[in-house]
Amino acid sequence: GCVLVVSVIEQLAQWHNSTVKAAVERLCGYIPGNFCLCTISFSIDREMNADVVCHSLRLCKQDPGQPLCHLYSPPKVSWFSTFLKTTDCGTKSFMGFSSVCAFPLLANLCEKIKYVLRNKVPFEDFDGDKFSTFPTLRGYHWRGRDCNDKNTTVYPGRRPDDWDAKSDSNCNGIWGVDQKDGIPYEEKFCKGAGSKGVVLLGDSAGAHFHIPPEWMTVTQMSAKSFANLPMAFSDELDWPQFSEITGFLNSTIGGWTDSLYLRLRKRNRCNHRDLQNISQNVYFLINIAAYLSFSLARNQLLDNPAIVIYATIGNDVCNGNRDTLAHMTTPKEMLSNVVQALRYLDSHLPNGSHVILTGLVDGRFLWDNLHDRYHPLGQLNKDITYSQLYSFLDCLQVSPCSGWLTPNETLRNLTSERALQLSNVLKEIARSEKFANFDIFYMDFPLRQTAEEWRKMGGEPWQLIEPVDGFHPSQIAAALGTGITWQKALRDWPQVLGKENPFNDQIEAVFKDQGGH
Repeated sequence: GCVLVVSVIEQLAQWHNSTVKAAVERLCGYIPGNFCLCTISFSIDREMNADVVCHSLRLCKQDPGQPLCHLYSPPKVSWFSTFLKTTDCGTKSFMGFSSVCAFPLLANLCEKIKYVLRNKVPFEDFDGDKFSTFPTLRGYHWRGRDCNDKNTTVYPGRRPDDWDAKSDSNCNGIWGVDQKDGIPYEEKFCKGAGSKGVVLLGDSAGAHFHIPPEWMTVTQMSAKSFANLPMAFSDELDWPQFSEITGFLNSTIGGWTDSLYLRLRKRNRCNHRDLQNISQNVYFLINIAAYLSFSLARNQLLDNPAIVIYATIGNDVCNGNRDTLAHMTTPKEMLSNVVQALRYLDSHLPNGSHVILTGLVDGRFLWDNLHDRYHPLGQLNKDITYSQLYSFLDCLQVSPCSGWLTPNETLRNLTSERALQLSNVLKEIARSEKFANFDIFYMDFPLRQTAEEWRKMGGEPWQLIEPVDGFHPSQIAAALGTGITWQKALRDWPQVLGKENPFNDQIEAVFKDQGGH
């Protein structure tokens, strides 16, 4: 983190031909609210770089017996020739989350935030139904927006209460009675329409992890670049509202939004707001059923069926450990975890639901298309490639995927081999396992088809990868992947998508007449 911030400060000073102090003030002027808590000024020898500064600040260190981790090439001058001066605050004022939480007044708040992050449920949920009227902190960016947060029986995805003649119990905007014939609108338009929601059980790719490149590209940097910073942090640097499965807002991070949810909603307007994105950035080999017991919001007796997408496309083979192969999920563990999760779903999903297991990605695509390109931090001076970034993160043991983000071709191939083994486990589960309340399907992750489609549109493969982390699918990849998945479902599993609702136009007309948007 220090190396990133100092790199940006140094490049701001270079780009605007200013002092480092002026660059710090410029950066703090860009950042909204109170995110910029202190000012650090230091004089830097022209041969020095962010690695030197951060070690001098003691925010970076070299553990005994460990290699010296550096993003830039080591400078010719001594690492200790830095003249450091701090103003307003010193290094002691850099407090982590645990230090802040030591204050008694903040202890309860911190515990609630930890609970939200651990269990993937909304921070602000007054009635406890796992749906919220607040967008971030696992709110309606992640799940359909609640329309009554004071009534636990009102939430997206439930079957209508008395056909919603008097109120909107399922938050799809369809309620009331047609005065012409006395029939409730929900009954007239949605009865027999096969309404169903979409639920994603995913990893950081499903959560749509994204760090805006404008945050570290000084030639594009302005106050506008950081306007979304508070929202991004309160959504864990994820953008599920634009994602491939549950996206519902127009993208503001490049590309366009296309999602399974939007297509299901277009097919049947009664599906409005019935979505849940239960994804997490950090993966631990855990009891998935226990995790779902906190996170999934579906009542087997009261709610509509759901399409559940199980898509942990990389987490089972990706970790930052030096002995990365030893920390990958084994086929036996994969079988146990997934079957356990499916049994939990069978006991909680309404009858008529569907589950789609998505295979793991072949991550060799990342190194092949990015390793010799310049990272956003390296574009100004042509001094940082993705290969250097990957090596830096791997040295720190915080690489998102040591097995794929490495110059070691043998290790990349072994990681893909394990990914294929785990995908075959999922394929066999879909072939052999049977459940009472849902049918189950398997599909390969459509990376190859996505790349081919993008080439036909005149794009380059590297544009399908997030530019800052060099690891996750980009907004373009997410949108293209939706179309490929939808076409496969139409062709091979039409029963999953259901029929198109013939009343969609009438629903929209009545909705607008009633002042809806």
